[in-house]
Amino acid sequence: MTHHIIGKLLQGRYQIVQSLGAGVFGQTYIAVDIDYPENPKCVVKQIKVSSSESGYLDMLRLMFLTETETLKLLGSHDQIPEFIACFEENERFYLVQERIEGHALTAELPIDQQWGCLWSESEVVEFLIDVLGILEFVHSQGVIHCDIKPENLIRRNSDCKLVMIDFGSIQSIDFGIGAELPIYRIPVTSLGYIPPEQFIGQTQPNSDIYALGMIAIQALTGLEPLQLKADPYTNEIFWRSQNTPVNDYLAAVLSQMIRYDFQDRFQSAGEVLRVLKQIVWETQPSQILETDSQFLLEAAKNSTSGKFSPLFTGMKVGLAANSLLMGFGVYSLVNTAPAYSETDTLYKATKEYQAGDLQEAIALVKSIPSHSNVYPEAQAKIEEWQEQWQVAAQQHEIAQIAFHEGRWSDVLHAAAQVPNILYWQSKTDKLVQKASVNIEIQTQDLLAKAYEKAEIKDFSAALQYLRQIPQESHAGALVQEKLAEYDRKRQIRAAYFLQKAYRKASIGDFDRAVKFLKNIPQDTLVFAQAQVKLNEYTQKQRVLADNQKVASAKRTNSSTPKNSVPRIEYLQGGNYLQEVNIR
Repeated sequence: MTHHIIGKLLQGRYQIVQSLGAGVFGQTYIAVDIDYPENPKCVVKQIKVSSSESGYLDMLRLMFLTETETLKLLGSHDQIPEFIACFEENERFYLVQERIEGHALTAELPIDQQWGCLWSESEVVEFLIDVLGILEFVHSQGVIHCDIKPENLIRRNSDCKLVMIDFGSIQSIDFGIGAELPIYRIPVTSLGYIPPEQFIGQTQPNSDIYALGMIAIQALTGLEPLQLKADPYTNEIFWRSQNTPVNDYLAAVLSQMIRYDFQDRFQSAGEVLRVLKQIVWETQPSQILETDSQFLLEAAKNSTSGKFSPLFTGMKVGLAANSLLMGFGVYSLVNTAPAYSETDTLYKATKEYQAGDLQEAIALVKSIPSHSNVYPEAQAKIEEWQEQWQVAAQQHEIAQIAFHEGRWSDVLHAAAQVPNILYWQSKTDKLVQKASVNIEIQTQDLLAKAYEKAEIKDFSAALQYLRQIPQESHAGALVQEKLAEYDRKRQIRAAYFLQKAYRKASIGDFDRAVKFLKNIPQDTLVFAQAQVKLNEYTQKQRVLADNQKVASAKRTNSSTPKNSVPRIEYLQGGNYLQEVNIR
């Protein structure tokens, strides 16, 4: 689909020039507004349509009409891209927004504690306050973002502010979300940041808070969300260890942001902001551990109501139980765990499936009793997972074979057919990365050979090398340019050879004329005409050769005794033979 839409003109105005990638609810592209080509490029989001039924499409149209004004309001915020247009074309729905020049937050986050630097507490708090301010505005407009992740937070080049993008996946708080979010359709980059309730169609405003908390934890620990372990009984995430130098107050805030049950989480972005702004952050975690409980009570007290936040009440109890502080977020220790349910089992099974343990995932699903509300869905998952797993394994094997045989484009093609299973995609990603490098190496080698042939005016050979360059190469635009250039030069050169052949033939030099004609490539415009002349000149060349043999025989015969002997003579005035008598 991505390949076919590149170059397409939407609404007779927005020309798609590049793919940016996929999100939870759609595909994103860069486009040029041909009505105002002097303007910066814009971003076009194509919303996924999961059904072509008229009722479903009518519902989407209604939501689009309802949300247009909301999208315009969102774009009025300084840290949200400006809304440009919203339209439907061929039963597909599109959003057009301002393009933000900058880099994704991904470039600033540490990975596996081996790349980049872990963030300090103050950097994390500053980041949270900044993004929570945007979220507070978004939620106030009745909108949930649904796909908060590092790729959707852009550090703007012009002022270094964070900008929240990809509102093509927004959902109305008023409408709610009535459908589940199939995990196999979720891009790998979104997994781990999406909270459990979002998978079962119960998305809440604080679902965005969960995602933001996971980003903050990644910044502190250097671990991506899917690398973190969860308690097998409570499903709460273990993220804090002795190797994570973070004070207990910040740890408690983060732990409550990512609670498994959304009802135990902070209920609004404003609530998290108030708590963060009330805390006096110290530079040394050890100093904070020595702070007495009276300071904690004063910091936690709500300035307007005079009541204590449940978060800090829990922290006070946690501090009293000093032996329980290390290794866990304080708040998650002193609050009761969420109630167990079959939905939890299904979510846990999904995580096992994504992590690569199909048998464990199926075993968990089968443990769901038949009287459960999620039983029908759970049974459907078993068949769905088995089918997708088989496809993924087959495509991975095809990619491996292609890799070992050096068929780099086939590696990429096979990898693209792998379903969205994190385990298999991570395995094929390694092959894709290596294949992509080899494609670029192969491209440079073929380009160099094409340039060499073009230098000696062998444009046919140059074109053959260019056509061997894989379409997946980053040099695609250059290759297309050179293909057009060399083909044009080859046509000109073919016409030149034909004219040279005419000139040589006009003076009877058929040998040279034939040589010129044989140099004309088959797939040129003058090739057919050249073949006609080649046949004609070859016959004349043969006749001329025969004449030369006769002339040679004549010279030989002239040295014999003078008798009346017939002799064949070639008349230079024409291409025919005449018998003469030599006396």
